[in-house]
Amino acid sequence: MNSNTTPNPVSCPLERRDFLRLGAGSVLGLMGSAKLHGQGTHSKLVPLGLDGHSLRGMRWKAPQLMEYAAQQRLDALLLNGLQYFESLDAAYLKRLKETATSRGMRIYVGAGSICENSVTFSRKFGSAETLLAEGIRVAQTVDSPVVNVRIGKIDDRYTPGGIEARIAEVVKVLKTLRHRAQDAGIKFGFENHAGDLRSEELLGLIEQVGTDICGVMLDPGNALWAMEDPMKQIQMLGPHVVCTSVRDYMVWESKEGATFQWTAIGDGLMDVPAFTRHMATLCPGVPLFIESISNSQRPIPFLTSDFWKGYPNLRAADLVDFLTLCRRGRPINVAAAPPGMDKKMFEKANQQAEFEKSITYLRDRCEAGINHRT
Repeated sequence: MNSNTTPNPVSCPLERRDFLRLGAGSVLGLMGSAKLHGQGTHSKLVPLGLDGHSLRGMRWKAPQLMEYAAQQRLDALLLNGLQYFESLDAAYLKRLKETATSRGMRIYVGAGSICENSVTFSRKFGSAETLLAEGIRVAQTVDSPVVNVRIGKIDDRYTPGGIEARIAEVVKVLKTLRHRAQDAGIKFGFENHAGDLRSEELLGLIEQVGTDICGVMLDPGNALWAMEDPMKQIQMLGPHVVCTSVRDYMVWESKEGATFQWTAIGDGLMDVPAFTRHMATLCPGVPLFIESISNSQRPIPFLTSDFWKGYPNLRAADLVDFLTLCRRGRPINVAAAPPGMDKKMFEKANQQAEFEKSITYLRDRCEAGINHRT
């Protein structure tokens, strides 16, 4: 696909005549937002969605991602950052919301890091409070039930004061804006991102803010980065989950500790059918957003002394489930572009193939998804 053009419906499973018929509104009563909240005929099914980061190589904005998601007959679209919007004007956002409704989808929104002392924080919008306020406004305008936020990445565990100081920062920001979120009918979805938080830390964070207004944006792939078993993560945090970003994973023992690589759903160690059942039971109606990130390896050097400076309170017993996973796993290869093929073109094709492979697995093996059934 050309990254600068609208996705081509001919190249996707949904025929053009069916796409137009869906857009006409004849099935909106079956596929509207009520289904994403556990109501209607398919109340026991887990909705499927596209996390825009899956197709990052395309550099698509919200309209192109929405078109592609509709072609794939998905139930929701996650725009986990304000950079996906070509404009933040109310008129533009309302048009996006109307387009999503006409396609039987719901938009979910993220605002990124709200921790000013995180190594990832951007001052594009000014302070963390200003960014979060803008995120709430955007979420309300496009009818997102959540605005996702986070601290940053694993490096923040090694900043002055450690992760506890970063948690205190974001709790203060969230409490400052809680009434604005309540007035807008929006919940905060706090994400475990790039190994910054373990599940017990995330649970404590949302409890400090108040679980009535702050839930979990669950990323099982990042739980692995934080030396957890993602299947235990969903069981611990499931009742508080308001949004997700899911991919499969492989992890194995290495000289300095462990190495992991994310995979297409169904290609790794995750018990995907069980994970999907946990979602249906613990957080019914919440979409399973596919964020396929694969083809790169990351180290977890827990056998080096410097690594533990970021985890001063972690007990050996807390690592048992993760170490068990490491023994189950095996090294896997990183795919490379074939000779003569442009690397960027290869990455685009690989990202799309991994995403669509994940959709197929979830539909065929886990009976997930709603819109594709009509």
